[in-house]
Amino acid sequence: MKKIVIAIDGHSSTGKSTVAKRLAEYLQFVYIDSGAMYRAVTFFAIQSHCFKNDKLNNTALLEKLHDIDIDFQFNNKTQKSRILLNGKNVEDNIRGMSVSERVSQIATIPEVRKKLVTLQRDMAHKHNIVMDGRDIGSVVFPEADIKFFMTASAEGRAKRRFEELQQKGETTSFNEVFENIQNRDQIDTTRKHSPLIKAENAIVIDNTNLSEDEQFKIMLKTVSDYLS
Repeated sequence: MKKIVIAIDGHSSTGKSTVAKRLAEYLQFVYIDSGAMYRAVTFFAIQSHCFKNDKLNNTALLEKLHDIDIDFQFNNKTQKSRILLNGKNVEDNIRGMSVSERVSQIATIPEVRKKLVTLQRDMAHKHNIVMDGRDIGSVVFPEADIKFFMTASAEGRAKRRFEELQQKGETTSFNEVFENIQNRDQIDTTRKHSPLIKAENAIVIDNTNLSEDEQFKIMLKTVSDYLS
């Protein structure tokens, strides 16, 4: 029986992961956070000293690419998925500013994208999935059953991200977060390989003024209509 793929793309810090996780849990689908996969590679690159003065040494990373194994593990107790890098839970390690400031450099490397896309497609052969990222509906799964594209104002996204970091106890300023959001938008939308675009037939959700519940209801109605 054909597996169902729900693709959720959009700008950074639009809350894609939050609503995707909730949707997957409700539908009892497997949630795959593609952004977390790129963050995991970034964390690996940092730990492996592939950055010098915040600039990535592509050659050094590519030499170690075969050493990277990424998987998702579903926790029956918490009903949530966590990402494993070489067998180790790195869910918390990949969410800080040190990774956020470097992940767009990693995402532009064709060899990294090819490796992760292969992993993502393999997962979709085994499970009904909800996956969020930048190019899920446009590149990874152009034939996805349902496609969403999430956006919001840069100011609104920076405010949301800044509050998340404050809650985690990270020391940063709103201006730093806002600048990071703008830089990531510029890189994501102009990169040569798999730039951030709205996929054909994607349903656009501007959540600048929407609550999490309102976003979830919009998505769930779309999925319910499709499955009925």
